Amino acid sequence: MKKNYNELIKGLTDKELLFHLYLTQIILFAITLILGFLLFDHFSYLNKIIWDDFRIISIGIPAGITVVLVDIILMKWLPSSFYDDGGLNERIFRNKPILHICFIAVLVAFSEELLFRGIIQTKAGLILASVIFAIIHYRYLFNWFLFVNIVLLSFLIGIIYEWTGNLAVTIAMHFIIDFLLGVYIKFRQPTDNDDEQGGVTP
Repeated sequence: MKKNYNELIKGLTDKELLFHLYLTQIILFAITLILGFLLFDHFSYLNKIIWDDFRIISIGIPAGITVVLVDIILMKWLPSSFYDDGGLNERIFRNKPILHICFIAVLVAFSEELLFRGIIQTKAGLILASVIFAIIHYRYLFNWFLFVNIVLLSFLIGIIYEWTGNLAVTIAMHFIIDFLLGVYIKFRQPTDNDDEQGGVTP
């Protein structure tokens, strides 16, 4: 199954991969709107986005930076097979301008945090939200280390949401992780394993 997935990824152009990324985020956002309409009065979960909260700077951003630093250290210390995601992150970020990486990170952070923390975690709890979050990151299901990594990361983000009650904190954290890892992938020195290795972007 992993072989079929890797062959599928290699068969897509970079433009097609980007299209699928955007399509996935649009689908997640549509699901968020539908569930938000059905499960919340007047989309009240949006009230959990509070931008004038110092914890965005004191918790969200430092937590995101810490995750990225740990991930980069592990990428350097562990065998490259531990970070083999089929080359998807590499293909997405390597040749993109920084502004495009920033846009992707903003889009993903908003759509995924609204759905998984704002909707699913609020209504179904941290464990279910984290498991579903890991499963939708399909490319990590074929690598035990990446799967454990994304589950633990989802738990961490979910715990921070439980602690702060503010989606803006986790949106900022999620953005920092995706943006910094995207920039790292773009600028790191190429290696023999670059076609397969990429950081864990939530």
